[in-house]
Amino acid sequence: MTPYDVAVRAEATLGEGPTWDAAAGRLIWIDILGSRLHTYDPATGRRTTRTTPQHVGAAKPRANGGMVLNLRDGVGLLDPDGTFRWLHHDPVPGRRANDAAVAPDGALWAGTMRYDEAPGGGTLSRLAPDGSVAVVLDDVAVSNGTGWSPDGRLMYYIDSPTRRIDVFDTVDGHVTGRRPLAGIEEGAGFPDGLTVDADGCVWVALWDGGAVRRYTPTGELDRVLQLPVPRPTACAFGGPDLTDLYITTARVGLTAPTPLSGSLLVVRGVGKGLAQPAFAL
Repeated sequence: MTPYDVAVRAEATLGEGPTWDAAAGRLIWIDILGSRLHTYDPATGRRTTRTTPQHVGAAKPRANGGMVLNLRDGVGLLDPDGTFRWLHHDPVPGRRANDAAVAPDGALWAGTMRYDEAPGGGTLSRLAPDGSVAVVLDDVAVSNGTGWSPDGRLMYYIDSPTRRIDVFDTVDGHVTGRRPLAGIEEGAGFPDGLTVDADGCVWVALWDGGAVRRYTPTGELDRVLQLPVPRPTACAFGGPDLTDLYITTARVGLTAPTPLSGSLLVVRGVGKGLAQPAFAL
């Protein structure tokens, strides 16, 4: 078993979206089905929790303070004073938000999925800071991990039922040339959230696989972190030097969840992360 610490002991239904907020020195994470937005300051141990207006797929820092939220019915802005407003409102019955990520140019790439996970029911869209929206993929089942190579020339992406980590070429906010980077074998779980480290390697959480894997830029598996939970959902580097890997976990759908299912875990000194950009609004 990988040496780990419990950063926050919790019983999140569907913990997700760990994001290091460098400006505030804290980790942001969410409970999608619990409609909860959490923060955790590892230096002081301070934790905050607030209820979101709807099921929340992701929460990311904004360049001017506050957060951008990927919500059931669209993308909203949370101002520093707590005021909420919609940036893009697009409700679709039976559909909700899922994972999201901020690109090097400050745009938000936001995923959706149907509650019943029907194939083709989800999307991946790019939201520019001016609020304009472009649907990039319109035939997704469970839109999940998204991240960029250190030089920003590659985008990695996961549609979980495909059991693949895919890679795109990216230029000026556009992506082309989708191709597989690595596949997850039967019995090892489904790829969920991902993060990219300073070496350009991709770390991916395996839902129902009880592990986080690291793949090289050529798609070779070179490290496995075994965890005490069956459903890790996503991972992100945090801490002042970005060397601690934070991992969110879930309890949903488990008939006998382990004691730490739903908690926020951390594996210290496991690698070196990349500073994550804030949404440019």
